[in-house]
Amino acid sequence: MTLSNEDKKHLRRLGHNLNPVVTVAGNGLSESVLAEIDRALHDHELIKVKLAVGNKEAKQQVITEIVEKMSAEVVQTIGHIVLLLRRAEKPNPLLSNLLR
Repeated sequence: MTLSNEDKKHLRRLGHNLNPVVTVAGNGLSESVLAEIDRALHDHELIKVKLAVGNKEAKQQVITEIVEKMSAEVVQTIGHIVLLLRRAEKPNPLLSNLLR
């Protein structure tokens, strides 16, 4: 699923006021971190993840691994924060960041 520039612009606007729900630190992507990212994407569809993993190459590697394992899409990356999207089949109107 590829996002158009208009879609990305809209999603960046929605994600601007969001706080990171998951932090990936020095231990990298453990099973519990991946499970939390999966749960957050399932519930909220659009989430921010904070990456405190070191240099630029390490951050990019972690982002690539998250995208592949979670079937998510990167909307935006700024510094140590990445905005991820994975649309739900049946979004929960009380939890989804896309339906607010």
